[in-house]
Amino acid sequence: MPYTIDFESDAWQDLKLLRQGEQVKILKAIETHLSYDPTRQSKSRIKKLRLGSQPPYRLRVDEFRVFYDVEQEEQKVIIYGVVYKEHALDWLADFAQKRGNL
Repeated sequence: MPYTIDFESDAWQDLKLLRQGEQVKILKAIETHLSYDPTRQSKSRIKKLRLGSQPPYRLRVDEFRVFYDVEQEEQKVIIYGVVYKEHALDWLADFAQKRGNL
């Protein structure tokens, strides 16, 4: 059974700021890689971030990073952010500060 994909409003705004071709590429990657096995790590696509990190997973789509969490019981993936690679560390720090994870 496929996982449902939910976007936090900030993540949806991140995505909408990108060019249409980039949006399509990212949405296809999310559907392909996160719909059925979102926690399966690979060397090039999905990475579980260090213990205690929030959000705990990252999907690499070319020069973009998609940060997400998985609710196994509900079969749901929650997308928290879609950012350029060079902004990923700043985004994670901001996310942690907003969520009180520092």
